[in-house]
Amino acid sequence: MPLRKGIVFTAMEIRLCCCHERGMDDIILRLSGLTKTYPGGLTAMNNVDLTIRRGEIFALLGPNGAGKTTLIGAVCGLVTPTSGTIEVFGDNIRNNWRSARARIGLVPQELSTDMFEPVHRAVSYSRGLFGLAPDKARIEEVLRSLSLWDKRDEQIRALSGGMKRRVLIAKAMAHEPDLLFLDEPTAGVDVELRKDMWRLIGEMRERGTTIILTTHYIEEAEEMADRVGVIRKGKVLMVDDKNAMMQRLGTTEAVITLAVPLAQLPLALKDFPVTLENGGSKLCYRGGDGSGKGRAEVAGLTKALVRADIDYVGIEIRESSLEDIFVGLVENDAGEAA
Repeated sequence: MPLRKGIVFTAMEIRLCCCHERGMDDIILRLSGLTKTYPGGLTAMNNVDLTIRRGEIFALLGPNGAGKTTLIGAVCGLVTPTSGTIEVFGDNIRNNWRSARARIGLVPQELSTDMFEPVHRAVSYSRGLFGLAPDKARIEEVLRSLSLWDKRDEQIRALSGGMKRRVLIAKAMAHEPDLLFLDEPTAGVDVELRKDMWRLIGEMRERGTTIILTTHYIEEAEEMADRVGVIRKGKVLMVDDKNAMMQRLGTTEAVITLAVPLAQLPLALKDFPVTLENGGSKLCYRGGDGSGKGRAEVAGLTKALVRADIDYVGIEIRESSLEDIFVGLVENDAGEAA
C-alpha cells in the first residue's frame, strides 16, 4: 500500500498502511510458559503462552479468579512470575525493565489514587513518575479527551465513580504509552459512560496504542476487540480472531411454533437437527455456525415443513453471541476438569 503524492490520508488509513508494510505478525508482547504459583499451591497462571500484535485491541475474558489481573501484574512488574518469560517491544523485560515499563500504561481495576489531589496534579505526577518532563499541553490534551478539563482543579474524592475511572485512564495515558492495559475499565460506571469509554478506547487505538482489555461485560469485547482470549483458572483456553471465533463456534437457534402439535418427528425432518418441545407444539432447531449456514438450514427446514403439509404460525431465529461462546468454553472446560 504505497503512499501516493498529493493525497491526504486519515489516521486509520495511515495505521493500515503501516500494518501492511511491517506485517500483522509484528509482536509487541510475547508471553512464553508464564506461570505463577503462590505459597499453598494456588496456581494463578498456568503455563500461559500469548502474543499481542502491535496496534490491536485484545480482550481477555474470564470469570473472577481466572488469572487476568495476575497476568497484567506480571507484565507491569507488580507480580513476580514463578517461571516463564515476558518479551516486550522485542526484548526480554528482565534485560531493561525500567525503559520497557515507561512504555506501558495501566488502568487498574481498583480506584487506587490520592483522593485529595486535584485532577491535573495527579495526572501530571503520573507523567513525572516515568522520568518525563512536565508538558502542560499534553496534560490538557489528555484531560480534554476524557471530558476532565472542567474538573481539573477539583479533588478526585469529589468526583463521581465514572469520573474517577476517567482519572485513572488519564494517569495511564499521561506518559504516552505504546501498550495500555485496561483492567475492568468500565466496572461500576453507568451505560452512558461505558459507551463513551468505548469511543475513547477506539480513539486511543487510532493513535497507535496497543490495548489489552479485561472485562466482565462481554459486549465490550464483541464491540471493540480484534482478537479474544478466554482464560480460566490460570489456563488460556482459546485465543482467536473475534470474527473467526464466532464463525467457528457460533450456532443458530430457531423455535418454530406449530399450528397443530405433533406427537413425533415426521420422517421428512429426519435430516435436520431438531427436537419437539412444549408437548409437540414447538419445533426447536440448533445447528449451523456463525457463517450463515444455520440460517440457510432453517430456510430448508421451513420448506420441508411446507412440503410435508405441516403448518406453523411463528418462527424465532437467534444467532449465538460471543457471550454464548465464552460461557460454553468455560463450562466445557469445567466439565472436563471435573
